[in-house]
Amino acid sequence: MIGPVDSSKVPRYAGPATFARLPRLDQVAHADVAVVGVPFDTGVSYRPGARFAPSAVREASRLLRPYNPGLDVSPFERLQVVDAGDIAVNPFHIGEAIETIEGAATELQAEGTRLVTIGGDHTIALPLLRAVSRIHGPVALLHFDAHLDTWDTYFGEPYTHGTPFRRAVEDGILDTEAISHVGTRGPLYGKKDLEDDRRLGFGIVTSSDVMRRGVDETVDALRQRIGSRPLYVSIDIDVLDPAHAPGTGTPEAGGMTSRELLEIVRGLRGLNLVGADVVEVAPAYDHADITSVAASHLAYDLVSLLALKEGV
Repeated sequence: MIGPVDSSKVPRYAGPATFARLPRLDQVAHADVAVVGVPFDTGVSYRPGARFAPSAVREASRLLRPYNPGLDVSPFERLQVVDAGDIAVNPFHIGEAIETIEGAATELQAEGTRLVTIGGDHTIALPLLRAVSRIHGPVALLHFDAHLDTWDTYFGEPYTHGTPFRRAVEDGILDTEAISHVGTRGPLYGKKDLEDDRRLGFGIVTSSDVMRRGVDETVDALRQRIGSRPLYVSIDIDVLDPAHAPGTGTPEAGGMTSRELLEIVRGLRGLNLVGADVVEVAPAYDHADITSVAASHLAYDLVSLLALKEGV
């Protein structure tokens, strides 16, 4: 097992900026978990810049340490975790980019490697779900986001960062008995947005619900809905309040704190997690790396959940 670079020998600010200073994919014989970047933001409807997120999140992850006290696990000792670099996609053709991401994700998972993906905008969730469903069939989904992302089209286009989960339901790759949004808030185009979302099968836990019910009750409800199904977790960083994640493309007031989100994610311990992504970090709008730091810790906790799942 090859772990992170020893920070007592090489200062954290020195050396290659792989995620958590982990080895590259080409430095190991097999990877149990690969952290992979998708620098793509052609699907955004407002502020661009998420194409620069993978490198920013990697840089922010330099301070991550090998032991995760929040989950009582040393993930890099249990599993061979690597940085698989970035999936290079066409920034001028969304359809081709989706095909490229699905193909690359399928190849990376061919020998049992699980992926934690750093976007990129939320468009990338669709091809990632397509790839993971090739292995597990329709999966349960926890979608952390300020927005529903189940709209039909933008400007007549079916593939954008606001449409991936409608397309996923239409593709039959989600288990519609176990799909939920968490942290939604803010204005909508109309009440029909919520009606359409319910028709697709989604349950909704709003940001206000989290505030009123608390983390523990929220986690209990989500776990009951998911059960033992294979679970994919997709985290749009704008689920956090702009005070905790200013560096994102479509910020909405009234979001969760980073502490609440991390505790809800940690509450998924023991579930059948099969893949995850963290998307929509836009470093140009960030301040003091607040958003990138939050994203790096979320990715670290997702890797830690995968390590706990193995029970090694």
